[in-house]
Amino acid sequence: MVKIGNISLGEFPLLLAPMEDVSDPPFRAVCKENGADLMYTEFISSEGLIRDAIKSRQKLDIFDYEKPIGIQIFGGDEEAMAMATSIVNVTQPDLVDINFGCPVKKVVTKGAGAGVLKDIDLMVRLTESVVRSTDLPVTVKTRLGWDESSKNIEEVAERLQDVGIKALSIHGRTRQQMYKGEADWSLIAKVKNNPRINIPIFGNGDIDSPQKALEYKNRYGVDGLMIGRAAIGYPWIFNEIKHFFETGETLPPPNLDDRVETAKKHLKFSVEWKGEKLGIFEMRRHYTNYFRGIPHFKPYRTRLVEGENYQAVLDTLDEVNEVFSAQMFENI
Repeated sequence: MVKIGNISLGEFPLLLAPMEDVSDPPFRAVCKENGADLMYTEFISSEGLIRDAIKSRQKLDIFDYEKPIGIQIFGGDEEAMAMATSIVNVTQPDLVDINFGCPVKKVVTKGAGAGVLKDIDLMVRLTESVVRSTDLPVTVKTRLGWDESSKNIEEVAERLQDVGIKALSIHGRTRQQMYKGEADWSLIAKVKNNPRINIPIFGNGDIDSPQKALEYKNRYGVDGLMIGRAAIGYPWIFNEIKHFFETGETLPPPNLDDRVETAKKHLKFSVEWKGEKLGIFEMRRHYTNYFRGIPHFKPYRTRLVEGENYQAVLDTLDEVNEVFSAQMFENI
C-alpha cells in the first residue's frame, strides 16, 4: 500500500500531473471520474497568493469529490513560500506540493520552478520553510537537474527527504530539455532503489499507453506513475492503464457517445466555473484529443474552436454525435 503521510493511495497509484492552464477543476473532474487516484491543482504563485491575485486565489478551489488532492505552489523566496503555505492550509487540501520542475521561462527567470535546480541549498531551504508552515504532508515535483552536466536528482531526493517531504515525483528530463527528447527513467530508478530513500517515488514522463505504463512499472520499480500530457482530452487513460494491469487486455477506445458526453461535461463545468467566455476559450485545447482518430473531423474541430457561445458549442457537439454515428453505422 502506497501512503503519503496518512493518505492511502492503493497498491500502485496513478497521479494526474499538475499542468498550468490545464489541471483546473473541470479537467480534474473528468480525470477523477475515469480513474485518477491523486490529483493536484495547477501551480500557484506564492507571491500571487500573498498579493491576493484573483487568478491565484481561484486556483485554490478544490472540491470534496476530488479528494485526495494536493495544492501545488511555487516561488523562490522562503518567507513568501511559508506565507503562501499558511494561506493554502485554510482551504484544507490533503497535501501541499512544491513545484521545482516547471521549465517555462517566465517562471524560471523569477528563480522559481525548475530555476531552483541551479541551487540545491535554496531548494532545501524553500522546502523546509513549507514543511515548517503546515501539518499537512508536503511533497515535491521536480526534474533530473538543470542540464546534462547537473543531473543532481539523487542528492536532491536525499536532502529533501531529510527536511521532511513525504513523497517525490520526478520528471525524467532536465530543464534544458523542456519536453523534448525521451525521458530518462534510469535516474528515477536509482532514486527509488537508494537504500536511504523511504518515501514514495513517482515517475513522470512519456507515459502515453497502458503498455508503456506496465513496462515502466516493471522496469523501474517506482511506487506509482504521474501522467500529464497524455491525459489532455483523453481522461480515459487512467482506467485503461488499470484495466491492462489487472487483465493484460487493452480496453477498446471510448466510443463516440463517451467522447461527446465527456466533452460536454467538461465544457459545462468549465463555463460554470470560469464564466462563458473564458470557459469556452480554455476548452479549445482539449477538442483535438477528445476526437482524435475520427476521419474528416477537421471542419467540426474548427467549429468547436471558433464557437463563441455555450449553446453554439453544445449544438456542434450534438451534430458531431449525429453525423459521425451515422457514418460509423453506414460503415458497419
